[in-house]
Amino acid sequence: MEERRDKIARRAVVSAVLVAGAGAAWLVAVAPAGFGFAGAVGVAVVWCVWLERHPESHRTIPEPAPDGGSRIVPEPRGATDIRRAALVLLILLSSATVVVAQTPPSPPPASPPPQTGSESPLEGWMLATTLEGYYQWNVNRPSDRINLLRAYDTRANVFSIQQAVLLVEKAPDVANGRRAGMRLDLQFGQATETVQGGAANEPRPNVYRHVWQAYGSYILPLGRDVQIDFGKFASNLGYETNYAKDNNNFSRAYLFNFLPFYHSGLRTTIPVNDKLTLMYMLTNGIQQTEDFNNFKSNHVAAVIKPASKVTWTVNYYFGQEQPDGGEPDGPDGFFRVFDTYVAFAPTDRASFGLDVNRVTSEVTRGGPEGRLTGLGAYARYLVTTPAALALRYEWLDDDGGLFGGVPQVLQEITVTAEHKFSDGFLARGEFRRDWSDTVFFPAHDLELRKGQNTVLVGLVWWMGNKKGPY
Repeated sequence: MEERRDKIARRAVVSAVLVAGAGAAWLVAVAPAGFGFAGAVGVAVVWCVWLERHPESHRTIPEPAPDGGSRIVPEPRGATDIRRAALVLLILLSSATVVVAQTPPSPPPASPPPQTGSESPLEGWMLATTLEGYYQWNVNRPSDRINLLRAYDTRANVFSIQQAVLLVEKAPDVANGRRAGMRLDLQFGQATETVQGGAANEPRPNVYRHVWQAYGSYILPLGRDVQIDFGKFASNLGYETNYAKDNNNFSRAYLFNFLPFYHSGLRTTIPVNDKLTLMYMLTNGIQQTEDFNNFKSNHVAAVIKPASKVTWTVNYYFGQEQPDGGEPDGPDGFFRVFDTYVAFAPTDRASFGLDVNRVTSEVTRGGPEGRLTGLGAYARYLVTTPAALALRYEWLDDDGGLFGGVPQVLQEITVTAEHKFSDGFLARGEFRRDWSDTVFFPAHDLELRKGQNTVLVGLVWWMGNKKGPY
């Protein structure tokens, strides 16, 4: 009876995949280009999820038997993983070609003006630097002066350099005949200890310690600006970014601290139209400049702009994030992230954000599964031209202890006052309260408490010819 139910379940999943595939094929063939590609992305996700849930679907290969005959054995998981990743990439790239084919050809660009002299060696290069520093007081006065669950502002009662960054970039510029580009972010300070990995997830963390981002880009001549990036780049999971000047608050959110900071691999970005951009990444994993197993992780995303003042991002990430220790049959459990966030700016002075997140993690396939559900809400209001107020609230149900190490429900609220003295320098004063449903935060009397209150003054400088967010 159990075997019969398994067969019925497998047939149901296969039927769902076939229906999804047929629907996606129809969308690619007759629907608008953006929906056709979205259908293909859906097929890729459904197929990969089915494969990871049904390991018995792996192919088999013949192997010589001891009696001189042959026997059938499962194909090594690494080969199946590579084939799976190749299938996803093939679906995305082939459907991208269809999208381009469905798009009416653009008129030929106007001839560039005649050159009056040779191009300057610095033409198109952008150079920027930023420095973030702070002083923070923790009301609990922990004896080791460590603020728990903080990403960058990890020290109390210390004048600290949060991060110092040197950024060099020459972006592709098709209008001026340049399809290739590159970017390099060198990072120093406390941030490197948080985001740049350790022995738990980087085989050789010190080799890449100060390289926050380093990638080359190329825009394919497919009628659309389809951009391929290769190297190490910041993750787009989560609402906040690495740079304080581009965030509402000085301290980083729980979700920023918990979600992946960076990935290394191949990233494809396809601007379908002015309202939809699609992305696919094939990477080593989370916080892995070099991989520690044979599985390549996948990330699909869509950035939607239904209106000029609204940007909605949807992400789905999955991969095997357990080190195999060099053994052929290492842990094969999956780490999965569904993350979606929306940014809304109804006026030039007010902006709002909402981030919803669901994470599951398992060491072995089918084994115990840790879960985390999170929500973050963000608001900012420009009171006057140099002054602004910001508010952030977060709620995390860390049922599996994935973030804090123990099962608990965490909350935090942060109030930030900002004064921008000039273009290139601002100060922020910040009050933050973290609290849990269990005793968790250390205090000076060596006891654990349910809450942690901090007061911070942060300073941010940024200089260079790069405009807008870093």
